[in-house]
Amino acid sequence: MRREDFTLDVSDVEWVETGGDPRRPTVTIDFDGSRTDLDERLTGTEEQALSADETDVTLRLQGDPDDPATTGVVAVTDRVTGGLLLELDEDADDVLRFVRAARTYGERSEADADAGGYRVVIAVDGEPVRTYEKETFLVYSEDGDLLRSRSLIPGGVEL
Repeated sequence: MRREDFTLDVSDVEWVETGGDPRRPTVTIDFDGSRTDLDERLTGTEEQALSADETDVTLRLQGDPDDPATTGVVAVTDRVTGGLLLELDEDADDVLRFVRAARTYGERSEADADAGGYRVVIAVDGEPVRTYEKETFLVYSEDGDLLRSRSLIPGGVEL
């Protein structure tokens, strides 16, 4: 699976800039390939589908986070093994806007605290394969340093 086999689309982030009612931001990662291959990647060591608690979503910047032209690598990893499940290149500004929306959603909404700050949908050719409710989205500099102020880290989480 190559980075070029994946595309990323975000929804429910516009309300932050327009002052609308809070809605849980959603990121959809679509794979242009075999569902069997993707299912295999999203299966844990116990031969069961990985849950939201067993995955992490990150952005590794490839330049200055304040430069709108900076790109980054979005990755979904297996939290238990550290194995890379999928990754794709994306404009960092778009992803950082998404993270801000997820943070604002958690601050403004009266959503169930266990529901997560954002939703990840992993799909094959538009057909959902996995949906995860997540609360954490870690952002790293190009040197690999965690950028806490740019990340989505719920209160009480120790890294």
